[in-house]
Amino acid sequence: MIAALHGLRASKPAKLICAVPVAPADTLAVVTNLVDEVVCLEVPPFFQAVGHFYQHLDQVDDDEVIKLPRQT
Repeated sequence: MIAALHGLRASKPAKLICAVPVAPADTLAVVTNLVDEVVCLEVPPFFQAVGHFYQHLDQVDDDEVIKLPRQT
């Protein structure tokens, strides 16, 4: 996320917003300094992994990540 935000900021958007459903407080503190606005629905006091906040969350393997941008 942080690398993506740096890349997006370099393209000089009028406004850069980071929106996530859930995140740890320490990560949001870092991200807040990189964007114009942060939207986060839940900041739990004890954050272990994103998957703990979903009933079903599939992992995405490296091959799929590499393939997806080529499809657009």
